[in-house]
Amino acid sequence: MKKTFGILFAVLIAFLAVVPENAKALTITPPRLEVSGNPGSTVMASMTVINDQNSIATYYSSYSNFEAQGDSGIPEIVNATDDLGTWMKVPDTVVLGAGDSRDVPISITIPANAAPGGHFAAIFWGTQPVHSKTGNLGIAAKTGMLVLLRVNGDVPELGGITDFNTSSGTHYFNALPINFYYRFQNGGGDRVKPLGDIVMKDTIGITAKRISANPVEGNVLPKSTRKFSVAWVGRDGATGIMPKGFFSAANYEFHNFGLGFYGAHLQLAYGTKGQTADSVVHFFVWPWQLIIFVAASLLILFLLVKTGIYHYNKWVIGKAEELLEEKEHLHDHDSQEQPKA
Repeated sequence: MKKTFGILFAVLIAFLAVVPENAKALTITPPRLEVSGNPGSTVMASMTVINDQNSIATYYSSYSNFEAQGDSGIPEIVNATDDLGTWMKVPDTVVLGAGDSRDVPISITIPANAAPGGHFAAIFWGTQPVHSKTGNLGIAAKTGMLVLLRVNGDVPELGGITDFNTSSGTHYFNALPINFYYRFQNGGGDRVKPLGDIVMKDTIGITAKRISANPVEGNVLPKSTRKFSVAWVGRDGATGIMPKGFFSAANYEFHNFGLGFYGAHLQLAYGTKGQTADSVVHFFVWPWQLIIFVAASLLILFLLVKTGIYHYNKWVIGKAEELLEEKEHLHDHDSQEQPKA
């Protein structure tokens, strides 16, 4: 049974990158090596090891494999008892002066019976020698480079979406953001990178928003399932937590506005042959507090306008009556002053 290393990855670049535990001790470039080769062949490559310390240091090499761990996309590092971790070869030690660097050759001997597809491992360098019994590096400054090997041949490419929904599982919201997740299953023999969009369409089919379905360009290892999380966001910094108070909530809904029935269409492409997968989830956005505020404001405005028109008409009628009375008074006065024939 494989024994898990006590090494944690602090950050993964697109899920396949290694970051040193002590960046000031050692730097390795590139952080990731992608190569391919035929069964029975030897692949040559190189890496650069840089001593970032202010004194001379000896670095010891070690190897490990990595494989999928759950659906988070973070790989599990395991002892190299077989597969790619045992096919690679670099010098056992490298001695570097303060600030010095060295190009280190890497040879990968692919067995003739190696299975076509993806094989994944890492080369580590540490300041303590490898423990003879466990094969683990001592607790010290260490870092590594991931090696992604594709063995040429007939590699099956099988994949698909196993689940797509809102993160909360509900389909009624008052405002953005709307958080989604989907799981992509890779049943093939090599890693795949599903790429595509989630397209938001309103009730009449007009596109309201298009967001990347894989913004970090994460890969899915063979024979594993990975969960991806994406969001249709509104205002920058929107938390999705409705503030307390009616007017605060209405203001939040205004700045993170959505209204009506939507369909989120997940459209993915993957593999070397342009395979596709799609799914859809529907949800409803109803900013009721904003709607009440707007409706109440319009009602008040209507009443004010109606009242204003009433008083204006009353004023106009009053003025007209005054003019009419004035005119009648002048007429009567003129009649009285006319001389008799």
